Amino acid sequence: MDRLMDRTDYRDWLPIRFWRDAQRWRLDWARFGDQPLREPFFRDSAEVALKRPFNLAFRRQTDADALLDWQAASPGVEPTAFIFHASRCGSTLITRMLSRLDSHVVLSEPPPFDALLRAHYVDPAIAARQPALLAALLSAYGQRRRGAERALVVKLDAWNLCELPLLRARFPATPWIFLYRHPLEIAVSQLRSPATYMVPGMIAASPLLFPLQEGLMMSRPELVARTVGRILAAGLAHCRQYGGIAVNYEELPDVVGGRLAGLFGLAEADLPSVLDGARQHAKNPVQAFEPDREAKRRAADPATRELVERWAEAPYAELEALREAQKADARTAA
Repeated sequence: MDRLMDRTDYRDWLPIRFWRDAQRWRLDWARFGDQPLREPFFRDSAEVALKRPFNLAFRRQTDADALLDWQAASPGVEPTAFIFHASRCGSTLITRMLSRLDSHVVLSEPPPFDALLRAHYVDPAIAARQPALLAALLSAYGQRRRGAERALVVKLDAWNLCELPLLRARFPATPWIFLYRHPLEIAVSQLRSPATYMVPGMIAASPLLFPLQEGLMMSRPELVARTVGRILAAGLAHCRQYGGIAVNYEELPDVVGGRLAGLFGLAEADLPSVLDGARQHAKNPVQAFEPDREAKRRAADPATRELVERWAEAPYAELEALREAQKADARTAA
């Protein structure tokens, strides 16, 4: 018990919340032990951990600087790949496939990472410390809790695309992908079941989103079409400026074991297990994964089609051209 609660030892513990009280930034931790992160999202894995008797009885809370001390004492696996995405386009399927490997720590949209990435919007004073704290936070997640870990793959929230330059400042050589699909398919999905960032005022500040009053003045289809267009345009610009790999949903799941295998650090022996992970629906493992491109396009009404064409078709077409150029370059280099 003494080791479990040692103030300088965070083995088997992971951050589950990053937040600011009246004076400083704080962290909540939970003890995960050797529990792998195999649920669809990090918050699901945190819920599993928090139901354990130990975490019901004991809580741990520290200043943000504890991350730096823990990183110095026990450096974790450095991030090996980042996944950015336009939402509703298969990013969770990729993380579910990779998380089947004991060699890979796969973070799927951990809320503390999102909170730290956007902390400067509410506290400009933290900006100078963000790169170091981001590295230390990922070091905490990248600890070898099961012993075989050699890769750390991080999937971010869709709106984190605007924070990519901040992340690149600390990890300039870490490869990353931008995953997207046809904007009409994303729009239909968001109109059926809107994500939090598609509801004005539901998440904290992000330059990717429309101001609250402006968002409230739009119809739902217009807000969705324009937001999807912004995400695709930002993904295109960042791929060009920061060397991101453009990946279309249509390439899933084979692209994971194909042109992305090296980027994700996959060995030949890993592929059967990874590709087998594509048999299940990413967010509901009791269902089989089935492509739904045509069904979503058929479900779109004429007004939504017109709005998507107006606001999102152009960046999508440019992304597709970039993707084909990248594939041609890769074939030439092979």
